[in-house]
Amino acid sequence: MAGETRMRSLIFFVALVISVRLGRTSSNNHLYSVGDPVPLFANKVGPLNNPSETYQYFDLPFCRPDVVTEQKESLGEVLNGDRLTNTLFELKFREHKNKVTLCKKTLTRYEVAKFRDAIKNEFYFQMYYDDLPLWGFIGKVEEESWISNDTGPRYYLFKHVEFDVLYNENRVIEIRAFCDPNYFVDITEDVETEVQFTYSVSWNSTSAQFQNRMDKYSQSSLLPQHLQVHWFSIINSVVIVALLTGFLLTLFMRTLKNDLTKYSSGDEEADKEDVGWKHLHGDVFRYPPRASLFCAILGSGTQLLTLVFFIFILACFGILYPYNRGALSSSLVVIYALTAVVAGYTAASFHAQLAGADWTKSVLLTGILYLGPLFLTFSVLNTVAISYRATSALPFGTIVAIFLIWALITIPLLILGGIVGYTFRSEFQAPCATRRLPSEIPPLAWYRRTPAQMFLGGLLPFSAIFIELHYIFKSLWGHKIYTVYGILFITFIILIILTGILTIGLTYFQLSAEDHEWWWRSILCGGSTSIFMYGYCIYFYHRSSMSGFLQLSFFFGYNACICYAFFLILGTIGFRASLLFVRHIYHAVKLE
Repeated sequence: MAGETRMRSLIFFVALVISVRLGRTSSNNHLYSVGDPVPLFANKVGPLNNPSETYQYFDLPFCRPDVVTEQKESLGEVLNGDRLTNTLFELKFREHKNKVTLCKKTLTRYEVAKFRDAIKNEFYFQMYYDDLPLWGFIGKVEEESWISNDTGPRYYLFKHVEFDVLYNENRVIEIRAFCDPNYFVDITEDVETEVQFTYSVSWNSTSAQFQNRMDKYSQSSLLPQHLQVHWFSIINSVVIVALLTGFLLTLFMRTLKNDLTKYSSGDEEADKEDVGWKHLHGDVFRYPPRASLFCAILGSGTQLLTLVFFIFILACFGILYPYNRGALSSSLVVIYALTAVVAGYTAASFHAQLAGADWTKSVLLTGILYLGPLFLTFSVLNTVAISYRATSALPFGTIVAIFLIWALITIPLLILGGIVGYTFRSEFQAPCATRRLPSEIPPLAWYRRTPAQMFLGGLLPFSAIFIELHYIFKSLWGHKIYTVYGILFITFIILIILTGILTIGLTYFQLSAEDHEWWWRSILCGGSTSIFMYGYCIYFYHRSSMSGFLQLSFFFGYNACICYAFFLILGTIGFRASLLFVRHIYHAVKLE
């Protein structure tokens, strides 16, 4: 009995300690008492129209602490270019302040020129207060001054920041920063300038709940007029799918059904005069040249497709909510590393079906097929970012961490997948035997050749997704927030369906022209949508306000990597759909 009492006392004491620890106010649980310090971190500055061109906050001569301390950040935050540091601002919980002096300083001519150049390029600053983002402009430009007779532009530096904070009981709900245009200093001339930087803080109560405080950052994507455009994109895509499916079904119901009826009759005399796709039964399953590269494409495409579906799952579970700093970048790196086992398995198992035991070459090609071009692109762009001293330049430690992930996780899982794929391989299921020598391919009309088929195979799927693609680009290369992941998922499924249907139709037309080399062409036709996507990148950049070599190189370099990934994904889907179709039609006829 005494032992039981002591046990209960121990449990009560532990529970009391835990409750006390959980009840303490801190930045970890976002609970504060009046007067508690709430962390405010400066993140970065940069031109409004160039989202990739960002610099550390204190690269501009703001008031800085005696010791600037950089916060420890996750891999994804570093990949996003976040560089959080402490500041001199003190925003204690529910403590009002009015025109508190941050610092007084004399700006040298060089510092004045630096601020003026930032204002000329519409620099903004970004900070985080209790993990909530806030922005403000550094200054303003007046093209013509009504005060003086000067005809040139005047540049004014804001010297006062007004923080407006909303709270609910003991939690911070919202914060906004206003750079008061009534408090400024003229820095048009290259002369030493005295500046007194000040700030004010006002606190107001709100009924908004803490768990919903991030909703305001996604409201612009959910406005009725924006949702109408998204749903118009879906309807447009569905109509294209319906028309294309109806056309192909009509074609197949008439033409293919007649072919199957004729070819399944068993009339040997008729078979001798047959032309068309049945005539290719001895060549249609002839393995493609460069089988290792072919299998590597299938392995990489399958891995990237798996990665995309996992990202959609995380988005549906709410993990990728707006301004969950670095969540998307971290997820991409980790999931890509873990899905390497899928790439190795796919490449090795398919290579074992086609070319026998030498599966290691396909697996090695799979490991570098996408990461190789991505690494080369990153190396060039990171060098450019280093020369600009931009925050998009990855530190050496981050590069080492990514290399260790690749060496210790990606490569072992890739090899493991290859071993499993080869060990549990199956025979290639071909419904008819392959001739010893390939048949001669007759001359083809221009519209039956690969470039024409790639144009058709890419144009229709792109026309179904380009509206949604526009919003994605505005999110990736602008300051818009994309949150309608459900609509994006529907659009992606429609893209997959369209790619499969079109590739099947183009493969059928190719076989009907007695061209049996459909393996590689199905990949090229399926992946050709990515060419149109990159063409749209050029159009988007031309219509945007982006400028400068750093933004130009980042935009076209990383968009090339994204479009290349879609080429691998859609090319894999195109081949898989064509393979199922070809197996089906040759199973359906009677062959010797």
